[in-house]
Amino acid sequence: MDTTLILLKPDCVAGRKVGEVLKRFEAAGFQIRGCKMFCADVALLREHYAHIADKPFFPEVEAFMQSTPVIALALAGDNAVNRVRDIIGPTDSKKAAPGTVRGDFGVDVMVNIVHASDSPENAQIELNRFFKNGELFDYEMRYASKA
Repeated sequence: MDTTLILLKPDCVAGRKVGEVLKRFEAAGFQIRGCKMFCADVALLREHYAHIADKPFFPEVEAFMQSTPVIALALAGDNAVNRVRDIIGPTDSKKAAPGTVRGDFGVDVMVNIVHASDSPENAQIELNRFFKNGELFDYEMRYASKA
């Protein structure tokens, strides 16, 4: 099993879509290994978005990501990175198919409900960025509903 990072962005949190997005991941069989809500500070955002931090539009991204708390999820499952990216759709919500998270709830490239790791290597880097030692859990599904 692989683990990947998802960030539920401000439009997801403020738009009250968190439950629906979580429901889709759980319905797809993912195990939640970690979940935390926090306010992203400038240093964290500059590290996470280092690949665009020098772009003229970055202040807009920074302001958006600080407009509400965000939720970090660590999701585990077989081929987690690729399967999660299939569920959420492409980065540009305008190009995302109906039935994907971004296709159903996103607006554009930035206001697109979630961030998801794009490779297993980046997933590990991002998980380490957003979760400290002891904040990711493995557990057996002994008490799963029979429904």
